[in-house]
Amino acid sequence: MNPRLMKLAVSGFRWALGLVVLFESAYFVFSPAAAHQFTKAGLPLWLRPALGGSEVIAALLFLVPAASVVGGYALLFIFAIAAGVHLLHGQFDVGSLAVYAMGVFVCIAHQKEEAAEVPHDR
Repeated sequence: MNPRLMKLAVSGFRWALGLVVLFESAYFVFSPAAAHQFTKAGLPLWLRPALGGSEVIAALLFLVPAASVVGGYALLFIFAIAAGVHLLHGQFDVGSLAVYAMGVFVCIAHQKEEAAEVPHDR
């Protein structure tokens, strides 16, 4: 594939993924419906803003090119915690978290590959 097209595709994917995760996280933190559902599951009240707030921050970092790797690893960690919470409460529908995690993983891998390329201009 054309390297320029690949860079554009991965950058566009990173933005789409980052914005979707950011909006979903903000909804999770600020929506009364999400708060009601979270409380109904019997989880501590502090966990929703802590998990959702850290996910918002990680998504913002993921969108900043200079901090995208750090934000990506933070998102992977948060997705793992969220999937664990879901699974422990018998909610086995964690497919979207798995897709988000793999998307973040692809973006991190591409970013690291791009950084490893050393220009041969002398």
